[in-house]
Amino acid sequence: MSRLHIASGLGPCLLAAGLLTLGAGGEARAEEATRPATALPLAPVMHAVDVDEHLGNELERSLQFTDHTGKAVTLGDYFDGKRPVLLTMNYFRCPVLCNVQLNELTEALRLFDWTAGDEHFRIVTVSIDPREQTELAGTKRANHLQALGRGDAVDWAFLTGDALNIRLLAAQLGIQYAYDPEQDQYAHPAVVVFASPEGKIARYVYGLSYAANDLKFGLIEASEGRVGTTLDRIILSCFHYDATLGRYGPFAFGLMRVAGALTVLLIGTALLIYWRRERRIGA
Repeated sequence: MSRLHIASGLGPCLLAAGLLTLGAGGEARAEEATRPATALPLAPVMHAVDVDEHLGNELERSLQFTDHTGKAVTLGDYFDGKRPVLLTMNYFRCPVLCNVQLNELTEALRLFDWTAGDEHFRIVTVSIDPREQTELAGTKRANHLQALGRGDAVDWAFLTGDALNIRLLAAQLGIQYAYDPEQDQYAHPAVVVFASPEGKIARYVYGLSYAANDLKFGLIEASEGRVGTTLDRIILSCFHYDATLGRYGPFAFGLMRVAGALTVLLIGTALLIYWRRERRIGA
């Protein structure tokens, strides 16, 4: 599937946000996702946005942004040739969808055995609203790092930029969004993009919540096996990316292959023990 159509009206988003909030069982969130009391129906153009997957395309490293500290950066600053990058496009004053998505991403990262900034990966979140500035980006980042609970050294950059560079990045990622001037809000898809250490688009994972394994598998694929243990790669062989769901799921042949290898190992071990025992008896 090269193209995924995603409904993004605020009505479905608010319903999803409500269900996720009820299902969270009172767990801490970086920010509460609440519906504005004066919310109005979205314009027709806002009822659907698209993700046109550009797998294998290389991102333009010269795109210019400003990070959460006010430093001028380029997109290429986050690709070091060693670690894959997890990319999201949101906006920091979003009342519903972004809060839910980033809160759930933070929760998945909290349960993850890797930390952004270690030898495994980095995270970059880019605002799609060119009016947002450094102060808001810094506040948003601080909220999520506090919820994550792994200190301030986590390598999760929150970037702002001008309309041109934001649009160019979105076009390269295949992320299409729209602005509703009446509500002063953006409609956009909930998607995480995994890019290789060199900046090549490797995988898209969709949804308002994420499993830690989805993140790990996406990063292992994006790194082409350069991060993760041998066991991680064996486990990945038991799963495949389901393009209809935009997530990873069990892969029957992979499970059978691993089960077969374990069976051979167990039988071989048993035969080795038997052979050694018979050899001692014969001696």
